[in-house]
Amino acid sequence: MLDLILRHATLPDGRQNIDIGIRDGRILAVEPGLAARAAEEVDAGGLLVTPPFVDAHFHMDSTRSYGLPRVNASGTLLEGIALWGELKPQLTQEAIVERALAYCDWAVARGLLAIRSHVDVCDPRLLAVEALLHVKARVKPYLDLQLVAFPQDGVLRSPGTLERLTRALDMGVEVVGGIPHFERTMADGAESVRILCELAAARGLRVDMHCDESDDPLSRHIETLAFHAQRLGLQGRVAGSHLTSMHSMDNYYVSKLIPLIREAGVAAIANPLINITLQGRHDTYPRRRGMTRVPELLAAGVPVAFGHDCVMDPWYGLGSGDMLEVAHMGLHVGQMTSQDAMRQCFEAVTTTPATILGLEGYGIAPGCRADLVLLQARDPVEALRLRATRLKVWRAGRLVAETAPATARLALPERPAHTDFLS
Repeated sequence: MLDLILRHATLPDGRQNIDIGIRDGRILAVEPGLAARAAEEVDAGGLLVTPPFVDAHFHMDSTRSYGLPRVNASGTLLEGIALWGELKPQLTQEAIVERALAYCDWAVARGLLAIRSHVDVCDPRLLAVEALLHVKARVKPYLDLQLVAFPQDGVLRSPGTLERLTRALDMGVEVVGGIPHFERTMADGAESVRILCELAAARGLRVDMHCDESDDPLSRHIETLAFHAQRLGLQGRVAGSHLTSMHSMDNYYVSKLIPLIREAGVAAIANPLINITLQGRHDTYPRRRGMTRVPELLAAGVPVAFGHDCVMDPWYGLGSGDMLEVAHMGLHVGQMTSQDAMRQCFEAVTTTPATILGLEGYGIAPGCRADLVLLQARDPVEALRLRATRLKVWRAGRLVAETAPATARLALPERPAHTDFLS
């Protein structure tokens, strides 16, 4: 006797009419015509059932703070950083927790059940660290929250930050972050990468570094990150986030750089909504898109994930926790419109970031945790086209969110009374 069976599901790999049997929070069987009984059965009706969405790059300590203490008038990265600096002295732990929990509600409703969030460690109080560790414990029953110790003002540029970053790791933050391009010199940036990678290696931790988030084609910190990842044996545990300078680099140099990234086992995390918004601000026309070279990285065998990065904060006044919106933007910016490329964009918000985060039991196979999303779409490409409604979301086999199907009533003579937008 099973707890739950999802009948007649289509899976992201194209298999159709599949039944998924669940017991004790785990997937027990994935097969057509499952001969078993369950306390509850749900008929997917041929619609897409996928593992949950995963956000590989987010800033939960600043989410939903848009307009505090004022709106980012220029819309630029640097004004956003300055605004965050103005806001930090006014922050309270209670406000951070309240905003973060509300965002997690949005995430669950969107089928987003795993988030890697950077948390600023430059505040001597480590207020945001304490707040997000509290949130992490609160949401654990329904959402995986992985925290990155992020020195927003530069680990060398901001006095005392290395000590605070180390203290955040001692408190339970799991990943070492950095921002080498914000250090005062290129040499300081390279030195910060060395220090932080050695710290991660000594503690057996993962690394996720804001790297070359710039339009400067001469920014070279991803090269340094790849070098230290290989030198220290960190392959498979390091991610370079943003990498927007690669959009502006010379093609000959990139032809050397991408193989170095692959050989070092470094993953790339692009943030399409924010990269397309913040980069190219000094351009007139033609204006650079700013997002890193996603198709080329994928073709070379580098894992590429997409992150939301910001939602209603000093850098970005929009967003709702919808990873299909993120992938939809990435698809367009990267001109990834072949069938295979669109499926890669879907993987960039599901399976690829799950691997980068090292999520245990992720997937749709016997033994995996029964974290599943039923989408109002028949395949991943249609899910991207529609930013499909999340009809049902399960965490460990327990229903945690559901949304009514998207339909419109029509009053047109000799036409159907309703449309659901499916092809």
